Amino acid sequence: MEDQFYRMKRLPPYVIAEVNAMRAAARMAGEDVIDLGMGNPDLPPPEHVIEKLVEVARKPDAHGYSQSRGIPGLRRAQADYYARRFGVDVDPEREVVVTLGSKEGLASLATAITEPGDVVLAPNPSYPIHTFGFIIAGAAIRSVPTTPDEAYFESLERAMAYTVPRPKVLVMNYPSNPTAETVDLAFYERVVAFAKDHGLWIISDLAYSELYYNGKPTVSILQAKGAKDIAIEFTSLSKTYSMAGWRIGFAVGNPTLVAAMTRVKSYLDYGAFTPIQAAACAALNGPQDVVEQNRKRYHARRDVLVESFGRAGWDIPVPQASMFAWAPIPPSLAHLGSLEFSKQLLTQAKVAVAAGVGYGENGEGFVRIAMVENEHRIRQAARGVKKYLQSMGVNTP
Repeated sequence: MEDQFYRMKRLPPYVIAEVNAMRAAARMAGEDVIDLGMGNPDLPPPEHVIEKLVEVARKPDAHGYSQSRGIPGLRRAQADYYARRFGVDVDPEREVVVTLGSKEGLASLATAITEPGDVVLAPNPSYPIHTFGFIIAGAAIRSVPTTPDEAYFESLERAMAYTVPRPKVLVMNYPSNPTAETVDLAFYERVVAFAKDHGLWIISDLAYSELYYNGKPTVSILQAKGAKDIAIEFTSLSKTYSMAGWRIGFAVGNPTLVAAMTRVKSYLDYGAFTPIQAAACAALNGPQDVVEQNRKRYHARRDVLVESFGRAGWDIPVPQASMFAWAPIPPSLAHLGSLEFSKQLLTQAKVAVAAGVGYGENGEGFVRIAMVENEHRIRQAARGVKKYLQSMGVNTP
């Protein structure tokens, strides 16, 4: 009997999990590890959202199966969010579906629209579901860069000209996880025009829509003229309202893609727990001051991270959005590679980061640093980093 299943053979070891296991073991041993690896928000959800969850959970009729595509009130709340935030009108009946977080939504969509042998254009480096959701569904991946410049469009042109079979889907993620790169509306307009010319569907992941800095709000691809003809976009409450464990996200946009995804989901799940969906309505429809407060907190952490790690001898490029910094390994230690460097940071500096190679081969030479600890802990991490760099012979200030 064969014990190597087809899809398992297409999945490499999850590199990120290796460092996570080391971190967990260190903490079990009583070590004080500062975890800047996983993008797991440490801030609490809004109090009125928790109160709504409790209120609805107390109702005797709230504990049965929910609706796979999301309760009507939550789909309307997401449509209102798009109108309010981006000036985009969407139909909550045909153009919105609630997902169990963006990750499940992306996987369900990949299952719905992918045939074995399809080619998908996906960023490299990228969050793993952007590639492996399609690989699990039977597709092949052709990588495109994340940097939104002329090289990006040149790579798209080459992919369409020389790939057999021709690519069918383009995956995008801005603000990028892991690189924190951002784009403007003109970029999206150019991508939409390109996709229409070449018969591509576009999948946009906008999970970090509200974590932007320096007064430069993120934009949605659906703001581009004609985008809904070919594009679907994923958002999430995980980072905006610190509700990562609640697993509430959305897919909004092209009704054909929404319908395909909704049909697959109807076979796979009964939707999120109804009280959680009701609480998600409270998040979207209620006071939004918490969104600005969280943005300011992450902005402050970003500034402390860049400043304190710089003084420790590690120059970190300033991220313009998201809760991550994409940091090149100090040049004199680049030979270690991102995985070994991450392991040494954990064991010697007691700081956990995510190895860049875990996001694709083009992530090698970098690590992703999540701003999920307060400023005091980030400064403590910088002190550990400085001692480690000094022990490795790196010149520090």
